[in-house]
Amino acid sequence: MAATPSAESGIAWQPQGSYSDILFDLSDAGIARITINRPHKRNAFRPQTVTELFDAFSRVRDNPRIGVVLFTGAGPAADGGYAFCAGGDQSVRGDGGYVGDDGLPRLNVLDLQRLIRSLPKVVIALVAGYAIGGGQVLHLLCDLSLAAENAMFGQTGPKVGSFDGGFGAGYLARLVGQRKAREIWFLCRQYGAAEALEMGLVNAVVPLEQLEAEGVRWAREVLQHSPTAIRCLKAAFNAETDGMAGIQELAGQATHLFYRTDEGQEGRNAFLEKRAPDFSDSPWLP
Repeated sequence: MAATPSAESGIAWQPQGSYSDILFDLSDAGIARITINRPHKRNAFRPQTVTELFDAFSRVRDNPRIGVVLFTGAGPAADGGYAFCAGGDQSVRGDGGYVGDDGLPRLNVLDLQRLIRSLPKVVIALVAGYAIGGGQVLHLLCDLSLAAENAMFGQTGPKVGSFDGGFGAGYLARLVGQRKAREIWFLCRQYGAAEALEMGLVNAVVPLEQLEAEGVRWAREVLQHSPTAIRCLKAAFNAETDGMAGIQELAGQATHLFYRTDEGQEGRNAFLEKRAPDFSDSPWLP
């Protein structure tokens, strides 16, 4: 398909793949865009949506030309409403999770949460309209979050017999504080963009028509910097909150760096050449 220039951001987006519930676009600017495309459902996700999101984020992970992902929701809907994501689609929720075409109940959004969290690229949420329930958790897990002036945030779990006791509770409390996080979950209120900015839930608030352009500006600033430093910093931020999984992620980034050194390559080469390694050029630094 031909690249489609965006009037809002000036980016020429190249559509990727064939999906039913999402849109996935790449650009020559080092930026990808992943869009939940169910505006008639306020971009609520079903198992198929999550499977497609996982595929798109996985493809971004494996693309060395992409450093930043803009994650957003399609809109407006036919009634004029906007949403980033309204959480899980309750119309397909079964007794054990959300039921897909295969009849199995799933909570596969947990896999998606971990992928976004560990992705060695920067993920920027662009929130127009509602980020509610599981959608609020998805925006929470992005590295940066930009809100349109019409954005609304909140939780509905206790209203609909659900909750997120993982990142949705623990990481939220790290971000906005224990008192505010308990208020958000226990009272199920909704909070506008200005209040979300005040509590530290988002990084900035912009007019709706400038949202994508602002996301592109932030992405371009990130892309001016060292990819290795950014990926290691993301792992370091995660390690502080994610226990052994976070430490594993940070350690993996350190291994990635070590493999690229002369010292690491000497160990590999010596093994393949069936000789003793010579590390004499690698000093024991203080």
